[in-house]
Amino acid sequence: MDRKHSYHLTVTWTGNTGAGTSTYKSYERSYDVTSEGKPVIKGSSDAAFRGDRTRWNPEEFLLAALSACHQLAYLHLCAEAGIVVLEYIDDADGEMQQTPDGGGHFTHVTLRPRVTVTAESDKAKATALHASAHEKCFIANSVNFPVSCEPVVTC
Repeated sequence: MDRKHSYHLTVTWTGNTGAGTSTYKSYERSYDVTSEGKPVIKGSSDAAFRGDRTRWNPEEFLLAALSACHQLAYLHLCAEAGIVVLEYIDDADGEMQQTPDGGGHFTHVTLRPRVTVTAESDKAKATALHASAHEKCFIANSVNFPVSCEPVVTC
């Protein structure tokens, strides 16, 4: 069985204010992310880079992808282990460092999932499954910076 998965989306720049990129300040950093059958996501660069702070930026997309991937892997493992999750909220943080040449990279991400499980669930096992979820997370396995997880599990 082929286990290769392909994804497709379109990113369309919507920030041409009439002069294109004739100067650094002449254009907006806005864009739309589309994929068939899904709602449009309005994106921009971070406000620090002349972006629209009311739109999602690529750095936030990366952080959200890491958080959501961990969550989905964790919920799967809990279902298999007989642990009933009632609530899952992750307050994730990431840090990006700019380089002198104008580039940059993430230096780390910390996931802080707060999970509520039923009283009948094994709380220690529920906590331990975060390590397994991290090992299985497609996105965490695809980045070149540390992603740590500081879970709190309550019944």
